[in-house]
Amino acid sequence: MTAAGADALARLAALPGVSTAAALAGTRASAASDGSTLPVAEPLAVLGGLRRGTTVSVTGSTSLLLALLAEATATATATGSWAAVVGMPSLGIVAAAELGVTLERVVLLPRPGADTAAAMGALIDGLDIVVLGPALCRTISPAGAARFSRRARNRRSVLIAAEPWPGTDVDLRAEPGRWHGAAVDGHGRLERRDAVIQRYGRRATAASAAVQLPGPDGTITAKPAVAGKGVRPTMTVVAL
Repeated sequence: MTAAGADALARLAALPGVSTAAALAGTRASAASDGSTLPVAEPLAVLGGLRRGTTVSVTGSTSLLLALLAEATATATATGSWAAVVGMPSLGIVAAAELGVTLERVVLLPRPGADTAAAMGALIDGLDIVVLGPALCRTISPAGAARFSRRARNRRSVLIAAEPWPGTDVDLRAEPGRWHGAAVDGHGRLERRDAVIQRYGRRATAASAAVQLPGPDGTITAKPAVAGKGVRPTMTVVAL
């Protein structure tokens, strides 16, 4: 890190309520000892949790990314984790809160600038989850991607890429579907949206989960079964 960057970091750390990644390392280490997998929301349980030391790409929906952070950062869980979001200046904080993200446990670095590599290294060392925004994912070299993934593996952090990532362990792809809530004429309030979350990757078997993202309460929920669908009644053939 340059002298200017170090000076800026020192000034930020002196502000009330601001901590550096190194200062959070003790808390993170305590949480890391609780298990090898970070929790995910119940509708995504069939896809498995976020395994420490892996790199996960999340594509097709920023809401899916936030839903993953929501459960992992929940203070109600024993492993309430710390996360960082790097290179996503347009990330909606209100939307994140509505999806259940514990904002007090999230470090935002919208524009890391020239010190991206140093900042990423410090965050991976000190936090449980580090999210890398789409623009950074598209510009990083394969060698740089491999270094970040290796560092996350060694530090038992979860690296989440908001775009396809070279050599990813698990890929989660959201396939958004129909919105519900508006009347036939198009008037009304959109309340919920169907989506299918697909899991694949070199370290994951193929699986999928039907969800509503957002659901009626604004968070991710399981897609309810459609009434009337199921086993069809037996057909009786009557001779004429």
